[in-house]
Amino acid sequence: MYSTASTGTRSSSPNGVDAAAARPSRSPLRPPTAGAGRPAPRGAELRDPRGRTTLVTRPVADQAGRLGRPAAGRAPEAFVDRVDPAALQTPAVRAVLANVARICPAFLPRQVLREGGRHILIAGTIGRAPVVAKCLAPAALRGERAEQLIERFHHEVSVYRAFVRHRPPVRLPRLVAADHDRCVLVLERVPGRPAARERHPVNAPTPGEVRAVLGAVRTLNLWRPPTDVFGKPMDYQTEIARYHSLGLLTDRDAGDLRGLLHGLSSMPWQLNHGDALLGNILLAPSGPVLLDWEQAGWYLPGYDLAVLWSVLSGDTAARRQISQLAQSGGTLARDAFLVNLVLVLMRELRLHDVPGAGEEQRIMIRRLYDDSALARRAVRAAVGTR
Repeated sequence: MYSTASTGTRSSSPNGVDAAAARPSRSPLRPPTAGAGRPAPRGAELRDPRGRTTLVTRPVADQAGRLGRPAAGRAPEAFVDRVDPAALQTPAVRAVLANVARICPAFLPRQVLREGGRHILIAGTIGRAPVVAKCLAPAALRGERAEQLIERFHHEVSVYRAFVRHRPPVRLPRLVAADHDRCVLVLERVPGRPAARERHPVNAPTPGEVRAVLGAVRTLNLWRPPTDVFGKPMDYQTEIARYHSLGLLTDRDAGDLRGLLHGLSSMPWQLNHGDALLGNILLAPSGPVLLDWEQAGWYLPGYDLAVLWSVLSGDTAARRQISQLAQSGGTLARDAFLVNLVLVLMRELRLHDVPGAGEEQRIMIRRLYDDSALARRAVRAAVGTR
């Protein structure tokens, strides 16, 4: 939430396409080998490709002047906000600040963290407490997807309110205030940095960071709040029919997925974040913090693991850990993970396989097609063992 996780592309570096990507004998539970990359750089004013500020922290440089992680033993970074009066005076920002003031009169805006097509994020303080105001952008409220965006925002407000009554076992920003009608959330601002700054990161997190992220996700998945607190955001049969109609799934693929779903009809569902991209996970001094809960709810087991598997194509060790976690619950848990994985990969293809893609994006698209072929073959093999 505090960063802009862009739909980044993959390059032809050691984390890009390798010759092993086309081998038919691999399975999603046995991912291809590739080198783990270095962590993404950090800067005083990090920006996405469109030039919007993503996270404002003081940079840490080594002796050569390169930006990177803090040296061992350094104190955690504090927020170093640069007040930008011009950004705070744009019509869209002034409109959402008026809505924030209705529920938090003491909110003092400091900086616009994001002014995108859907959301506006404004860092500020209430007294001495650093907070972030998240609001739907006025332009989004007038767009053709306004109804869907409003529904998702209302769902996120409901999730944060539910977490006040039923405290989850994972770290997330504390709810300060919310306005359901005007689509405003005011949340605690947690110091830290995103686990990645791209949707499909070129530079994978370190092994220790991956373990911490997977540990937080699994802790959430194993939590059992009251079943009436959260809904079921995904209709699996509808999603299969959707990708089948788009030509991303063949008749046999759709039939295989429906066959696995039939066998999973009696399996308990699992609470998932629903959008566990690395850009939605903040690496804070106290551990991973999960952001952006718009799609949280009950899913077949392994949905968050499938999301992480889909975006960590350059990290063999991470995919191996995810595969082991997916299989640790037995055959049914493995089948549920495979159904989730195919649908997640279909979503990524629909998002990225668009006209006008650059070379790096085409490389990423080829990797997604390779991964989806492996996942479909694994589903076919799972159906054959029934």
